[in-house]
Amino acid sequence: MRRRDFIKVLAGTGAAWPVAARAQQSDRMRRIGVLLGGSGADDPDFQARTDTLAQALQQLGWIEGRNLQIDYRSSTGDTERSRKFAAELVALNPDLIVASGTVSVAPLLQITRTVPIVFVNVGDPVGAGLVDSLARPGGNATGFALFEFSLSAKWLELLKQIVPGVTRAAVLRDATITVGIGQFAVIQSVAASVGIDVSPINAHNADEMERAVTAFARTPNGGMVVTAGGSSIVHRKLIISLAARHKLPAVYYRRLYVADGGLISYGPDYIDHYRRAAGYVDRILKGEKPSDLPVQTPTKYELVINLQTAKALGLTIPPVVLSRADEVIE
Repeated sequence: MRRRDFIKVLAGTGAAWPVAARAQQSDRMRRIGVLLGGSGADDPDFQARTDTLAQALQQLGWIEGRNLQIDYRSSTGDTERSRKFAAELVALNPDLIVASGTVSVAPLLQITRTVPIVFVNVGDPVGAGLVDSLARPGGNATGFALFEFSLSAKWLELLKQIVPGVTRAAVLRDATITVGIGQFAVIQSVAASVGIDVSPINAHNADEMERAVTAFARTPNGGMVVTAGGSSIVHRKLIISLAARHKLPAVYYRRLYVADGGLISYGPDYIDHYRRAAGYVDRILKGEKPSDLPVQTPTKYELVINLQTAKALGLTIPPVVLSRADEVIE
């Protein structure tokens, strides 16, 4: 079970009472667009993110149908769809747009430099040219960075900790985006110190990825690290099945993979980004400028373990790792 859930329940019951009073803050209907990547509107993960954002906005007095209209679009991680939906949302003349990932934010900034944008889950907002700096974004976009690149090293260290015999690791990453390049660079920099040779595998193309993982698995003592990126989300079911098929212990960057059958993950609480993004939406709708709101990094990280998958792989998770887990799926 996830720890401290009962605290969240108690906090939630106490937080609901001021909504009616705060809802009076604006009688004028405001309009925001939401452009997300991932696997599409039918994906439970998409629903969880949009529900969290809407609920957090409601807690701040912004209620759909009363003083807020929300237009949703899902690019499913596809660049062309992102451009199309970015143009559609801007054409609706919204007061603000919430966007997830570089694949969604970049086309929006190519279309508009006036509509405020609050982004979430962007791996490298400065390197991707979305903002001037984290402290002073400088334009019409600000939001919440995915994580600091140093986190990438911990995934390889965690793989070695749970499977000491691993000497090789396939690193799935999207080399077409700066965050994919940056994550692999950090992993590569610590590989020698943990005694693992790393091999990059392109996660952008499903067929290419399947062939590469299959070839990698022919040699023993291998494991896998799955880095952050829209492509790895879109292809996550394939990635998880490849790990299971080839008996590869794999470390993922977010809980979503472990809930779907992956072995272990360590990374930020992605849903929390949407709760925090609601705060920036609220402040901007009340008159603050994105350029005055610094880009924030995660404040909550979680270690999640799937013991069913560990058993299927014939692994025993070390007690020291289990004791640190925020959630254990049995």
